[in-house]
Amino acid sequence: MCGIAGELRYDGHAADGEAVRRMLPCLESRGPDGEGFWQRGPVAFGHRRLKIIDLSEAGGQPMTDEELGLTLVFNGCIYNYKQLRSALQQEGYKFFSTSDTEVILKAYHRWGADCVTRFLGMFAFAIVEHDSGTVTLARDRLGIKPLYLAEKPGRVRFASTLPALLAAGDVDTTIDKVALQHYMTFHSVVPAPRTIISGVRKLPPATVRTIRADGSATDRVYWEASHTRRPDIADAEWPELIHEKLKVAVERRMVADVPVGVLLSGGIDSSYIVALLAEQGQRGLTTFSIGFEAAGGETGDEFAYSDIVAKQFDTVHHQIRIGKDRFLPAVDRTVAAMSEPMVSHDCIAFNLLSEDVSKQVKVVQSGQGADEILAGYSWYPPLADVPYDQAVTAYAREFFDRPHSRLAQQLNPAWLVDEDVSRAFVAASFGRPGADTAVDAALRLDSQVMLVDDPVKRVDNMTMAWGLEARVPFLDHELVELAAACPPGLKLAHGGKGVLKEAARGVVPDEVIDRTKGYFPVPGIRHLEGAMLDKVRDALTAPAARERALFRQDYVDQLLADPNTPRTTLGANQLWQLALLEMWLQDKGI
Repeated sequence: MCGIAGELRYDGHAADGEAVRRMLPCLESRGPDGEGFWQRGPVAFGHRRLKIIDLSEAGGQPMTDEELGLTLVFNGCIYNYKQLRSALQQEGYKFFSTSDTEVILKAYHRWGADCVTRFLGMFAFAIVEHDSGTVTLARDRLGIKPLYLAEKPGRVRFASTLPALLAAGDVDTTIDKVALQHYMTFHSVVPAPRTIISGVRKLPPATVRTIRADGSATDRVYWEASHTRRPDIADAEWPELIHEKLKVAVERRMVADVPVGVLLSGGIDSSYIVALLAEQGQRGLTTFSIGFEAAGGETGDEFAYSDIVAKQFDTVHHQIRIGKDRFLPAVDRTVAAMSEPMVSHDCIAFNLLSEDVSKQVKVVQSGQGADEILAGYSWYPPLADVPYDQAVTAYAREFFDRPHSRLAQQLNPAWLVDEDVSRAFVAASFGRPGADTAVDAALRLDSQVMLVDDPVKRVDNMTMAWGLEARVPFLDHELVELAAACPPGLKLAHGGKGVLKEAARGVVPDEVIDRTKGYFPVPGIRHLEGAMLDKVRDALTAPAARERALFRQDYVDQLLADPNTPRTTLGANQLWQLALLEMWLQDKGI
């Protein structure tokens, strides 16, 4: 797990190595254990290292194999690297390290860009062929690891974070109007390849981009889970199949040369991970839970449930209690750690949690992804009986933050676009083959877009802000493929994630399985008051906000007068949604 950066030129000039070097300080938290730089002609790579596998200097990056004529920068972890290494050794390849990074180098030489189909793990990498000058960029199947791009005539830069690209300079920082519509409509998510600013794009998940020395480029999507039925599997078989796949996924993510802990929220997802690790013989497992002071009548912790799991499986458990003295300062720090504006209040929880966890371990497993692949959210049940030709309307009604018509009352005219771009995006996704029902279509879209650019990005950004590697077994692509084929009725049963609850029965305590679904409770954002409300007001009335004038003043005034009543469709605080965007833009100097 690391931070990567680079530039490639195809205009006859040498790469701007200083621009790449300017990006590296922005990536230091992602890789506090070392720095590397490599340049040859039109290509320059930079790297910040977090030592997880092969702690020696032999595992450092950028990694070059002169004999093979390749140089690589890589962020992530290949869980099956030992098996691939063995297979490559049998074909005559010799290794100078014990790292998974070197396995990617050899695998690329042996199988070309198709090597990505052999990797079990999370990754974003760039690899250059010295002879041809071809650069290959790749991102893992579920977009767990980020890769941002800034293109100008004659060159492209890449980095693990958007702020790193800003630090390199010469980026068009105008607001992307289409992205703004998505932010306000599509649950604050901006689908790839866009970001909120016009000059930065992101490589979509499961994509390999090949850029040749003349600047011509091709993209290839190398994976997608099919949300169609498996007639060879009976309904009664699904829980055991899910259990077995998850067991393998959890075991894979223990691969490390340092200890691995678990973020234990007290919900079924993280509790199941702990239970499976205990079942596999892990003793003295370190687990972590976080809680906040109550506000607005909402409780701020779920310790009662995490304590049950910690006690049953005899983990070394840490309760992290966050008072108001730590909460408010963490808000600015959390915004600064965001590669893109992320409205979820879970971001602050993960940032604070990661700060404390990083003092104990360098790697954790986390339960993100289960809701998106196994139908755990509230908007899936209303789609269950919807005919496919009405699915787009039903999904928009349940999921969109507001109808497109309302944007004219909230955004200033200069920032409006005529088309309902979010609805058009959903319609295009739902119109593709490979999803049998409205629920299938929604799960496919959410796992490819919302999951990637909300919970997964949130976990990556906030853990890596403290040099902590987070692994997400529910997003093992083999488990995702299996879950995609599972009949929607089995997933929707028992209030959502029914097939997972059945799989967990007898393994996870019943109190955890049968509890009402919870979320990371952060009352200080759900209910804005006091100093936090002052911070929000300052952001929306700052000179930069007034000059930018994204939002109609009467709408802002209405929200500030009544900060906690207006909610989005899914119950998020509308005022926080506006303020978070402005806070991010101001933090980045945009």
